[in-house]
Amino acid sequence: MKIFRNSVTPPEVKPVPGVERLTRRSSGLRELARLLASEEPLCVLDLGSTSAANIRYLTERGHKIYSEDLLEASTDPDLVTKDEDGQRILDHKQFFSENLAYSAAKFDLVLCWNLADYLDESLVKPVMARLWSVMKPGAMLLAFFHTREAGPDAPCYRYHIVSTETLEMQHVQAQRDLRKGTGERSFRLQRVFNNRHIENLFRDFTSIKFFLTRDNVREVLVVR
Repeated sequence: MKIFRNSVTPPEVKPVPGVERLTRRSSGLRELARLLASEEPLCVLDLGSTSAANIRYLTERGHKIYSEDLLEASTDPDLVTKDEDGQRILDHKQFFSENLAYSAAKFDLVLCWNLADYLDESLVKPVMARLWSVMKPGAMLLAFFHTREAGPDAPCYRYHIVSTETLEMQHVQAQRDLRKGTGERSFRLQRVFNNRHIENLFRDFTSIKFFLTRDNVREVLVVR
């Protein structure tokens, strides 16, 4: 867990060599513009590797930002166990002993990005339940979901806020693989949610809004 508020900006995660950053418009981010323009300081949870752009964008507006790279944390081999049927799963209780360890109703906004698409199946629902518990009533969560047309090799991106509706996309790889020098991309698209699956994933939330995009991604904004 990292917290940033008007502090020295730490180094960002290293991008995959030879891959340039891309830019995309985000309707969901634009929908959040009024909330982010609030004079009242917000408590924001950014689920991804450290982003200097996101820290700068949010702290300049007086908000407090916490950053957690849950996708990277899920690659810890010590989490691997088996269920009653002998199937491989990740131990979510152990996972939460070191991640998302916040008090209830702490956050006004969660930037979930594309976490659910790349996270191990056994952690998806427990993570969404934990996010619900650490969000304030009325708090908002922004998430991205690939459509089936994206394909299993859709690259995993880290999203950096550029403006009220513009994001910069940085192709990322698991740090464990980078340290090993394997050159392999370990973050692969695990599943494709349709609208019904997404609604079921956020069934405990008050409301959900979908935004159509042209890049095989569904943007979803939900309210706690």
